[in-house]
Amino acid sequence: MHRRNVLLGGSGATIVGLLDTLLRPNAALAEQSATDTIPGPGPFEGSTVRRLARALAQQRYKAPPTDLPGPINSLSYDQYRTIQFRKERSLWRDRKLPFEVEFFPRGFLFRPAVDIFEVADGKATAVPYSVDLFNYEEPALRVPGDLGFAGFRIHTPAASSDDSDELCSFLGASYFRAITKGQHYGLSARGLAIGTGNPKGEEFARFRAFWLERPKADAPALVIHALLDSESVTGAYRFTIRPGTATVFDVESVLYPRVDITEPGIATLTSMYQLGPKDSRRFDEWRPAVRDSEALLMWTGQGEQIWRPLSNPVDLQFSVFGQANPRGFGLMQRARAFSDYQDLEARYDKRPSLWIEPIGDWGQGAIDLVEIPTPNETNDNIVAFWRPKDKLSAKGEYTFTYRMHWGWDMPWPTQLARVTTTLIGAGQEEGSRIFVIDVVGDAVRGKPADAPLRPEIGTSAGKITDVFSIPNPETGGWRISFHLQTGGAKLAELRCVLLGESGPVSETWLYRWTA
Repeated sequence: MHRRNVLLGGSGATIVGLLDTLLRPNAALAEQSATDTIPGPGPFEGSTVRRLARALAQQRYKAPPTDLPGPINSLSYDQYRTIQFRKERSLWRDRKLPFEVEFFPRGFLFRPAVDIFEVADGKATAVPYSVDLFNYEEPALRVPGDLGFAGFRIHTPAASSDDSDELCSFLGASYFRAITKGQHYGLSARGLAIGTGNPKGEEFARFRAFWLERPKADAPALVIHALLDSESVTGAYRFTIRPGTATVFDVESVLYPRVDITEPGIATLTSMYQLGPKDSRRFDEWRPAVRDSEALLMWTGQGEQIWRPLSNPVDLQFSVFGQANPRGFGLMQRARAFSDYQDLEARYDKRPSLWIEPIGDWGQGAIDLVEIPTPNETNDNIVAFWRPKDKLSAKGEYTFTYRMHWGWDMPWPTQLARVTTTLIGAGQEEGSRIFVIDVVGDAVRGKPADAPLRPEIGTSAGKITDVFSIPNPETGGWRISFHLQTGGAKLAELRCVLLGESGPVSETWLYRWTA
């Protein structure tokens, strides 16, 4: 298990806040009590969390306590890993339901307590914490008391044994992640991002309470409600989770800003990109690629399909793709052969892609991509999200609904040839770079060298020369190459698309080259 597998969701967990006051789910707004800091059991219905979030937004934010008793106050990464939940104590295992819940202990980066409730027959009941829910390799870490949980993960019972298959987890700040059968955890999602890429620092909102609806014996989906809280905003989330060939989350979110939020990130995706074949000269690395995701894929509101390969830049890079009502976007892992990575432990070939499908009118805004330099694979350095054109105003109410597809590929078919390879190297002339792009798909398969196909290439700086395109018999697709004469430029925005007689026959390839 890589250290990143624990770190993925937790980097901001210690700087975000507990709820100052949370009313019981069935109560009306009442006098604030300094000691009423956790949800209580009671009736629960669909609007409960929304009412709580709306009321909470009228109160001052208070950061959570993060001190822990005794030896677990200073747990190392390795020590945290030795505390394991006892699978036989999973919530709903004894009921033989289609989903089971395991819980994470507090400690290491995951210090604040998360309140977790089970909802059944219209009533919410707190899931009780017990030290006996965990196994401890180090007896000294078995600290008694009602410490509470840091988060949880969902399993589906395996068909042929008493074991189960992990489906998703919620741990740290507003992070969560999911996989489908046969995959390894990779990129994460967040409920909300605030100020990502801002030199002044980022604010990490936190899911501080969850309500898990007990499923029926034949239920195809699990419903989870979450209450978001931070210095700037509160929010109510409803996740409907469906396992299958892809794991699908239907997300209904309502945000209540305490203050104006000028840099919100909706449907935020967080991933890691250290290197790929185009970066081979920068790293003394035995593996040909080290990445959870290889590109940002966008389907614009105007119908253009864009493939933007990711980079591990020397300096922080912020790219903005303005548009209205995007049809979708996602961080994709398209290369699926073991030989693409050669890593038996990390199995980057089995990391999921995640596609965001907006539902309803999202209006004007932009898909933002943040690429952060990283020296290794430990750090998540890629962030992508939707940023509305207008700020989220204090005392307002904002609803965003979307569907998340965690799987092996995009959830929708395309008639366009898809980009499979991006290679970059030194050109023959001083100050030039050569780019090689492969596209594969029915639109170009079997086309002869004299087919009416031509690449259209543009750059924001320098000059494009030596454009060349031919069939690639090794892939059954088409290869495009060109030179960028940089002219001393330090940055160039490049664009390439393969055109046929009636328009594009390939995705649009975009790339930010930096010296």
